[in-house]
Amino acid sequence: MAGVSRTGWLIAVALVLLLAAILIGMGRPTICPCGTISLWHGTVQSNQNSQQISDWYSFSHVIHGFIFYGLSRWLLPKQPLWIALALAITIEGSWEVLENSSIIIDRYREVTMAFGYSGDSVLNSVSDTLFMVLGFVAASKMRWWTTVALAIAFELFTLWTIRDNLTLNVLMLVSPVEAIKEWQAGA
Repeated sequence: MAGVSRTGWLIAVALVLLLAAILIGMGRPTICPCGTISLWHGTVQSNQNSQQISDWYSFSHVIHGFIFYGLSRWLLPKQPLWIALALAITIEGSWEVLENSSIIIDRYREVTMAFGYSGDSVLNSVSDTLFMVLGFVAASKMRWWTTVALAIAFELFTLWTIRDNLTLNVLMLVSPVEAIKEWQAGA
């Protein structure tokens, strides 16, 4: 990617490896406890959701990359792109660590459609971070309006398909709406 030096990519890899090490240190399973590794798992209410390489929530992580790229160009326009990417990986990785803490796991179980959620595998968290990197890189190569249109398309597609998306996920985590939870449960 133009704008990210070899050193920048090495720092990115180091940050992703650090994330994996932290999650392993937290006791997160490295792969799905079911013992299999799949490229895609499309059943939300399943013991393999958030355990495999990709799932319906991978779209949200691509959108994270879109958002982080846009914010970095707005807030840090003079900084090299590799610094913005390193910052984006740090933020995404911090979210993955927080998301896999008992406070957030319990919150998801309590107020979202993630009944029985037990957190992510290390494989899924690392993959989520790589999907964010994919979104960041894609946004750096697209016109802003294409990025926005694609983010809206992802949101509408996952809303239609699984009755959930990044917007609803954040809303339900921060300020749950019982009617939305009931609607999502009807899927």
